[in-house]
Amino acid sequence: MKLIFTIVHDDDSSRVMGALNKEGYRITKLSSTGGFLRSGNTTLMCGVEDDQVKEALDIIRDHSSSRKVAVDASSLGATTMGYGAYPVEVNVGGATVFIVNVEYFEKM
Repeated sequence: MKLIFTIVHDDDSSRVMGALNKEGYRITKLSSTGGFLRSGNTTLMCGVEDDQVKEALDIIRDHSSSRKVAVDASSLGATTMGYGAYPVEVNVGGATVFIVNVEYFEKM
């Protein structure tokens, strides 16, 4: 058995959770905040059998999208030398996934 931790942007979390639930996967949702841009993230935990990992990853991949947004350069720590902030385009979204082995599982 594996435990899949998936960190997705808040904008993608409902799509990812809905798609996983539709296929019978049970999800635990944790609210979290990312360090980059201090944007809202959602951490999803899902226990799956070893042979379900690929299918779960495909669902996550299909329902979490990476996109470009314009942000104030000063929010990235850039110095503006008194000229005011200027917009910078950065990638946000997508998913970060960690998969760990589960030695023991019991539902109570």
